[in-house]
Amino acid sequence: MDIRKSLIKDPRKILIIKPSSLGDVVHSLPFLNAIRTCFPKAEIHWVIAKGLEGLLEGHPMVNKLWIINKDKWKKIKNVKGTINELKGLFKELKKEKFDLVLDLQGLLRSGILTSATSAPVRIGFAEAREGSKFFYTHKVKGGRDIHAVDRYLKIAEFLGCDITDIRFPFPLDNQSSSSIFHPSSLIPHPSEGYAVIVPGARWKTKVWPSRKFGKLSSKLPIMTVIVGSKTDIDIANEIVALSKGNAISLAGKTDLKELIEVIRNARFMVSNDSGPMHIAAALGIPVFAIFGPTDPLRTGPYGEGHTVIREDIPCAPCFKRTCNDVRCMNSLSVEKVYEIIKRRLHS
Repeated sequence: MDIRKSLIKDPRKILIIKPSSLGDVVHSLPFLNAIRTCFPKAEIHWVIAKGLEGLLEGHPMVNKLWIINKDKWKKIKNVKGTINELKGLFKELKKEKFDLVLDLQGLLRSGILTSATSAPVRIGFAEAREGSKFFYTHKVKGGRDIHAVDRYLKIAEFLGCDITDIRFPFPLDNQSSSSIFHPSSLIPHPSEGYAVIVPGARWKTKVWPSRKFGKLSSKLPIMTVIVGSKTDIDIANEIVALSKGNAISLAGKTDLKELIEVIRNARFMVSNDSGPMHIAAALGIPVFAIFGPTDPLRTGPYGEGHTVIREDIPCAPCFKRTCNDVRCMNSLSVEKVYEIIKRRLHS
């Protein structure tokens, strides 16, 4: 069956299911742009995880957000409340009468949500995990050794959408920008120039040592602004202490919209493989990305103008979240990273 000819010529209402993570949602933005361009009259809804809604709140391409507290659902003590919450969510989703549901997450939870809509057309990846593919009416081969951006766009292409114009539609938030760059703020004004450092990551194995970030900060020619969550405050403070007065910390001090504006106005970023790294790449900010256990071909900064820095270690990429050695990160010297940045900036 050719879905583009027989089923979805002009869908009235579309649901995109992509709750997390931060980097993955950023990677989904070109998909959103393609779907909105392809179906300009459709009402687009999006299922997003609590804490990440700042990426899409007020977005002109999204008509409604469905915010789910998936972390709360994982806790056994909340099982009774979770069941009732899910029942209510399933009922509300079904009432929307979606014509088309697109599951970019590809896990059991997202597959169940897809099925709960009872939409006539439910599309996901053929390689989707945890049995989620059995909830789809149509499956698209995405592939594994492909960047996430290009993988998501394969579903848009399957629907007959143009995927040649790849854009990351971030709405400009003037309110967040004015608050973060207020005269009383410690952060340098964009006209003065600053670099952003992202020392945290979801996996411990993806983290370059904070002492090395601190030494690197002391050598850079412009001020550095450290960003991260509340869990990154201690390592951010260590970097500030080692920066010889060349760094300030905003770790735990910005919401998601403010973080985007801090990154949007930076000269460049130095980062581990992290969500903020993907925001910078999407905004066209040059990224110096430090990689170890993960594969930059799959999750590196997307687009041109970025530099991946890594050591030639036989076991990398291993995709391990735990490691007793982490040679791939610990053996990477400050001098190597600094020289690469210096050469790139001079060129």
